[in-house]
Amino acid sequence: MPRPILATVHPEALEHNLSQARLRAPDARVWAVVKANAYGHGIERVVPALRSTDGFAMIDLAEAERVRALDWRGPVLLLEGVFEPRDLELCSRLNIWHAVHCTEQIDWLAAHKTHAPHRVFLKLNSGMNRLGFRPDAFRAAWARLNALPQVEEISLMTHFSDADGPRGIAHQLAAFEAATEDLPGERSLCNSAAILRHAASPLRGVGASTLAADWVREGIALYGGAPDHPEHTAATWGLRPTMTLTTRIIGVQSLQPGDTVGYGSAFTADAPMRIGVAACGYADGYPRHAPTGTPVLVNGVRTRTIGRVSMDMVTVDLAPLDAAGVPAGMGSEVVLWGVSPTTGAELPVDEVARSAGTISYELLCAVAPRVPFM
Repeated sequence: MPRPILATVHPEALEHNLSQARLRAPDARVWAVVKANAYGHGIERVVPALRSTDGFAMIDLAEAERVRALDWRGPVLLLEGVFEPRDLELCSRLNIWHAVHCTEQIDWLAAHKTHAPHRVFLKLNSGMNRLGFRPDAFRAAWARLNALPQVEEISLMTHFSDADGPRGIAHQLAAFEAATEDLPGERSLCNSAAILRHAASPLRGVGASTLAADWVREGIALYGGAPDHPEHTAATWGLRPTMTLTTRIIGVQSLQPGDTVGYGSAFTADAPMRIGVAACGYADGYPRHAPTGTPVLVNGVRTRTIGRVSMDMVTVDLAPLDAAGVPAGMGSEVVLWGVSPTTGAELPVDEVARSAGTISYELLCAVAPRVPFM
């Protein structure tokens, strides 16, 4: 039989999480962000569940082609724009909208021969200092784009660095409003954190009334992660887990005080206990740096990992199950994150990520190709 590890994608949860963006930004259209192979879920698995979205946004043309191959005829947006001039040919052929964040991309557009003018999203660097035109160069970039026959419509966008934290968005919002004042075009500002925390905030600009504006971009919230965990949980925001990673116990050991577990003898038993060996390791995408105490479900009961994560295995503490009288042994179900298919017990991916010193985005995106999906 095949190794008993499995990642399950929950289409109904994707639909629900999309509805949460609409609930908080009822007058905006929603980009379902499917970059990084839909945050590790698989574009082909999520697009059929998200056909009620207004558009799909991603990073590269290969992913845009996959969305179009699934018979999606609505808007598709490249969030980083094109990477070389010939990419514009495919944008023309497949009607793909794209961000413009630097002068080189404007140069490429100016030299591009097309019968169908492009829809572009001009990006402002409002303080995150990754991509985008600085405020003092933004209007000149807009004027140059506006003069090109290759450009049909210009939308305006930026990206928040601190929408999920105490610094907030005020400094970037002020920069955006100043740089875009009186400029026409639809606005797109809100990422997941801004949708959940700030979408109803007022926004000054042509035709804009709230921060949600014309388009919001739902990323991690679409996949059931809270962008501001642990301040808020996914449940706080009404989000549901969209991926469950399960495996089974493939071996059991009984330990005595002083016995150690795994590489580096990183765990030492201080009392008699049973441990289970589960078929999942860092080669499957489970974080190697997850310490003893990382939460896990065995037969629906919350327990912990112990010792170091190996390439193909992780060890789990069976003492809580033994204390509760819940049978556990060879073949028992192990949920690394998500929802137990047998008991319905839930282990949020945010909790696992926090214990491992990372974020849910990384865990979801890191599930390895050798893990089967359904």
